[in-house]
Amino acid sequence: MENNILSELEKKENNARDIAEKVMKNSYLLPELLNGISSTKPRVKFGSAKILRIISEKDPKILYPQMDFFENLLDSENNILKWNAIDIIANLTIVDSHNKFNRIFKKFYSHLNEGSLITASHIVDNSSTIALAKPELQEEITKELLKVEKISLPTEECRNILIGKTIITFDAYYDKIKDKNKVNSFIKQQLNNSRNATKSKAQKFLLKLEKQTTKK
Repeated sequence: MENNILSELEKKENNARDIAEKVMKNSYLLPELLNGISSTKPRVKFGSAKILRIISEKDPKILYPQMDFFENLLDSENNILKWNAIDIIANLTIVDSHNKFNRIFKKFYSHLNEGSLITASHIVDNSSTIALAKPELQEEITKELLKVEKISLPTEECRNILIGKTIITFDAYYDKIKDKNKVNSFIKQQLNNSRNATKSKAQKFLLKLEKQTTKK
């Protein structure tokens, strides 16, 4: 039973976190989980992706040798697999001792331009993790994020939602940002954003910045 992870996933009721713990304790089960991504059964396919994402959060070293596998998933026509791959790759940057992510940086951030709010959101939401793990890429990451005002998206409301997410991401690694003026300018512009939630995020960010500046 221990080596039959995929049959566990086929069950309607399964605990993804328990299965993830089992794989982390028994790394020989990992190939079976990776194979599950190719399953024709949705419950197995997406269950495998979810468990791999959980593992990447808890113990990224286990998955780091499989970075190429997840890079290939970025090209998947299945959006759920692609979104999980984005999340996983970001988590793997924390242990990226061989700078594998640096090689795929352009490919990773090209997904900002797909025209999908959800895909772009996964990129933006994970960017603070990458920026903190990869200080040498922080400047390039910031440049990519500043493009959210211009990338193609279905509606203006989608853009405003993504801008709000970008503000949160900038806040998460603001201390590491070199060109703070561009970021500050970007956020100040959002004080006039037509989406109240995004405007509020900008206001809170600038208020926090003002308090920090006053303390100094």
